[in-house]
Amino acid sequence: MAAAIVVGALVAGAVPGQASPRAGAHGERGPHATPPLPHPLTHPLIHPAGHPATPPSAHPAAQAAMEAAVKRGVPGAIGRIEASRGTEAGAGTELSGRIGASGRIGASGRIEANVAHGARANPADGAHAWKGTAGVADLAKGTPRNPHDHFRIGSVSKTFLATVVLQLENEGKLSLDDTVEKWLPGLVVGNGNDGSRITVRQLLQHTSGLYDYPYDPDFDAVYGTDAFLEHRYESWAPEAVVGVAMKHPPEFAPGTSWKYSNTNYVLASLIVDKAAGRSYAREIERRVLKPLKLHGTSLPGTKPGLPAPHSRGYVRFTPDAAPLDVTGLNPSWARGAGDMISTARDLNRFYDALLGGKLLPQRQLAKMLRTVPTGDTRTPRVAYGLGVFVYRFSCGVEAWGHGGGIHGSASFVGTTRGMKNAAGRHGNPPRTMAFHYNVAGGSSPHEVADAEFCAR
Repeated sequence: MAAAIVVGALVAGAVPGQASPRAGAHGERGPHATPPLPHPLTHPLIHPAGHPATPPSAHPAAQAAMEAAVKRGVPGAIGRIEASRGTEAGAGTELSGRIGASGRIGASGRIEANVAHGARANPADGAHAWKGTAGVADLAKGTPRNPHDHFRIGSVSKTFLATVVLQLENEGKLSLDDTVEKWLPGLVVGNGNDGSRITVRQLLQHTSGLYDYPYDPDFDAVYGTDAFLEHRYESWAPEAVVGVAMKHPPEFAPGTSWKYSNTNYVLASLIVDKAAGRSYAREIERRVLKPLKLHGTSLPGTKPGLPAPHSRGYVRFTPDAAPLDVTGLNPSWARGAGDMISTARDLNRFYDALLGGKLLPQRQLAKMLRTVPTGDTRTPRVAYGLGVFVYRFSCGVEAWGHGGGIHGSASFVGTTRGMKNAAGRHGNPPRTMAFHYNVAGGSSPHEVADAEFCAR
């Protein structure tokens, strides 16, 4: 089944229960979503006989959605929900783009006092956070998921990189209107591709028209099939990754449409290298990870391992195949587009700080949140800014966020902070939340967020 299952279109997530055509690495290709797993993973330790009833949960809809995902075949799931804290930068500023007003920066509500079942609040680790788990971390051993697990975040990496690019713009080290050719001369050429016509802004917003490299048939034959097991520790130079995309003509003229392409963020990472005089990884570390004390977040480069604690990661390359353990892999082929590792706690802290104005001045944050429509009518992702989606859930609640998929991992982080219709069906204050499934090729964890906001 190819790149669809490899790293699944989990950037936005599949519509629960709805199959669809192929999807691309880390993110969806056009409006399509990853097909759900048609059969549950048949392992006796997922649903052992006599398993006790789930304890009462402070967020029963989210807990139930994670448990439902396990019944459909996800080995294990974790989630973290907490109220947004503090007051957003630029309070009262309307953020609008080509799709009209996307949200309003405003004051957040009161802190939730609920604590997850099976977890306790730790003031040093996000007081009053709900931490839920379902299923197992290891199919062979049957060990339960740990709410503090480290996991690969796939395309959620894009929000980190876009934040750094906008910081560099604020410092005058680059402009969003700079062309790719200015920074990377001669790299985006051939087959109608022209880096002199593509801007940094278009890279970050997926309006460049560049081909999404995981769909290249030769690349897909390795990274979208069982052959991946033989090649998963190989290293890729970013220029070689871009070269894969340059074998194909552009999808459309720059700035004339929208289509998700991981190629954009590989190029953006190379531009950060040049503009900052240091690697994009070093810039993310010193500008975002260290100031926010995101100790569970890292950029592994070519290193294949995950920090402890972590679950095993699984993938199915075809719907009826047995799940394969792909926990260890070299993510260099996803440089800038989906190579980072994090935790649910760190993702929530990052998104809360970002939307709270702690990482970007008001002017740059407004640019990040100025959106264009995706044209997607099958999933909740209705618009894209610079490294962030607008999700519109089934009951009309909107959230800023991103999803990410890579071999063995599917993740989602989102926040209703700054959204005008953020309360949800139950009138709760703005919330930030992160969810993770330890499998690629199935439903997206965004469905847990939908349950949290929209459950009756």
